[in-house]
Amino acid sequence: MAHELSDEFLGFRLAQSFELRKLGLLYYVQASSETLGDALQRVARYCTIHNEGVNLTYRRARYISMTCKYVGVARALDRHQIEFFIAALVRLCRQLTGRHLGPSRIKLMHRRTEVPFEFRTFFGCDIVFGSDIDEVAYPADSARLSVVGADPYLNSILVKYCDEALASRQARSSAWRLSVENAIAPLLPHGQARIAEISQRLGVSTRTLERRLAAEGMTFSRVLDELRFDLAKRYLREQDLPISEVAWLLGYRETSAFNHAFKRWTGKSPKQAHSESAIVQFPLASSG
Repeated sequence: MAHELSDEFLGFRLAQSFELRKLGLLYYVQASSETLGDALQRVARYCTIHNEGVNLTYRRARYISMTCKYVGVARALDRHQIEFFIAALVRLCRQLTGRHLGPSRIKLMHRRTEVPFEFRTFFGCDIVFGSDIDEVAYPADSARLSVVGADPYLNSILVKYCDEALASRQARSSAWRLSVENAIAPLLPHGQARIAEISQRLGVSTRTLERRLAAEGMTFSRVLDELRFDLAKRYLREQDLPISEVAWLLGYRETSAFNHAFKRWTGKSPKQAHSESAIVQFPLASSG
């Protein structure tokens, strides 16, 4: 949809007008909490009631932070959903506290060559793209801010309903290919996207990971190859990214290796595709 509308910031803009109460039970269990910290803990615990593809984690240390992890959904090619989520979360914190509360920092795993003016104006904090985590953080004392609509009695009832809803949901088994893709993506620029590292991060042995991918008709090398191709197509649309940097982002130590891979995928050189600025969807050749 974003491509059809030619709107690079569709998710962010939709979050500006989204009616937060449409989150239903998830919204009201937060809005009736006593403090912002309580509200954020509730959304982290109960977020799967609203969206099983997102896992939120609340942490409180030097900062209070909310980190987002995709479950059974590919993260590497997404921009709009995560930007919608982060913008909606910031709006929610402001609405709950009745303050124009600004985050301390925001980190996002996908890349943008520069921070858009609209983002700087709305968030009012540092935004790091191409990070290894999706996170929004606030000063630690923000956790103690009162929620303007706090209602402890209502909250206790809603927490009970949320616990029941959570217990009644069956955990959906995520596709291993997607789990591998999501683990690979942040490691590519560092040259660490190897099966031993990925299996360790997913908590299984290398042999188990190979077996589970095989059950889905995949291999690790093919997952890596296809993810690199998908990311290459995106990066080459960004005219400000030199081909040498695209190669680095995809985990190639030498630009020549990227050139060879891209020609195998498309029959074209990255330079040709980059200059065209619109890449045809060629079928991916088998990686063997």
